[in-house]
Amino acid sequence: MRDLVFVAFLAAFFGMGLRRPFLLVLAYVYIDIVSPQRLTYVLLNAVPISLIAVALAVGGWLVMDDKTDSRFAPRQGLIIALLLYCWGTTAGADFPLDAQDKWDWVWKCLAFAAFLPLTLRTRLRIEALLLFMILSAATIIIVGGIKTAAGGGGYGQLDLMVTNNSGLYEGSTISTVAIAIVPLIVWFMRFGTIFPPDWKVKGFCLCLIFACLLIPIGTSTRTGLVCIALVALLSLRNARRKLLYLLAIAAAGLIAVPFLPASFTERMSTIKSHDADESASTRLAVWQWTIDYAKSHPLGGGFEAYRGNHIRYEIKKTVPSDGAAPAAAPAAAPAVTDQAVTDKARGYHSAYFEMLGEQGYPGLALWLAISLIGLVRMEVLRRRYRDPAGAFGWAGPLAAALQSAHLVYLLGAAFIAIAFQPFVYMLIGAQIGLDSYLARRRAEDTKAPLRRPRIAQPVPA
Repeated sequence: MRDLVFVAFLAAFFGMGLRRPFLLVLAYVYIDIVSPQRLTYVLLNAVPISLIAVALAVGGWLVMDDKTDSRFAPRQGLIIALLLYCWGTTAGADFPLDAQDKWDWVWKCLAFAAFLPLTLRTRLRIEALLLFMILSAATIIIVGGIKTAAGGGGYGQLDLMVTNNSGLYEGSTISTVAIAIVPLIVWFMRFGTIFPPDWKVKGFCLCLIFACLLIPIGTSTRTGLVCIALVALLSLRNARRKLLYLLAIAAAGLIAVPFLPASFTERMSTIKSHDADESASTRLAVWQWTIDYAKSHPLGGGFEAYRGNHIRYEIKKTVPSDGAAPAAAPAAAPAVTDQAVTDKARGYHSAYFEMLGEQGYPGLALWLAISLIGLVRMEVLRRRYRDPAGAFGWAGPLAAALQSAHLVYLLGAAFIAIAFQPFVYMLIGAQIGLDSYLARRRAEDTKAPLRRPRIAQPVPA
């Protein structure tokens, strides 16, 4: 029955897209984020639904959509350059078969990111894209939030509808994305036009923000915790009473601590003792291996190059004392010993080292340039349209929200190998679309002819 519901929903969506081709773009966004083919048993997972959706989206734009205001931005050129470079490293990858598997979805991600801004000609389309991204991610976040509130969760244990721990269904990834979209949700509470921000919309948004904050708790991911801290700091620049805001944040944190599950607090406590945590020690060892690997392979080893690593590291183990101490004597302190651990083929645990190991210094430079240029451009727009009373008073806050979301991603990416996460490249596409749209409107205002005031003609007697 669930399969039929998904099929009927997508069939209706595709049907409407024949009249409004931009809906086909939104359909692909939904499919790429939610992956309904992984939620069904037979029907959708038997056909390449994602490939069909992107083909319809591009074909609909080419055949039916108005392309008068479409512009190709420099960052789209950088995305294509990164796509071509990844194609070259895949051809000479250390592990050709594994690299080909990753290439099969990475090229679609990058190609769609380069194509997406061409379709974002109006504010309505930019808003619709972000709304679909948020609501699509919300289908996962709301489920995780409800299960966390009901007492479920734990590191690697929160059930997010599927058993496949990949994409946005991976704990650290969904934690990063959930916190990254909080500034965008707040923007919709103030400036949304598709759903005007009445009490119902604001109530839903507040509940969704609460669910987003629950995701790092339910997944027990340290990445989510540091992302929450970053969003709180970034929100400080919009607060009028900054001291009061900081006191409110501190009070909310203190109130929340007693309600946090023990599994979450225990895992968060390992942040300050990385040398006693095997996961953190593995990260440091893999990062060191990647740096050494890049010295001999400056152009990268292609996708999945980490499979060639062999690492050795030491962690501190606490060994309880043997024997029972006399009643009058103080208990003996547990002994701390160094334990050597050897491992191989461990993942990068960082997007930065993922790019360095797989695409080398040129690929890392391209990837960083795409992000850094976006942050700078959003800061320019944030400052240029900061006047809330202007005709584009909505644009400055949206640029700030997109910038905050991108910064959260870059922080979370330091601890997760999500250099090619499709959700983030859609976010970058929205940045480019907003920048191009506002530039076009400024150009139109500049070229608009000035009308001479009419001089009153004397009335004939």
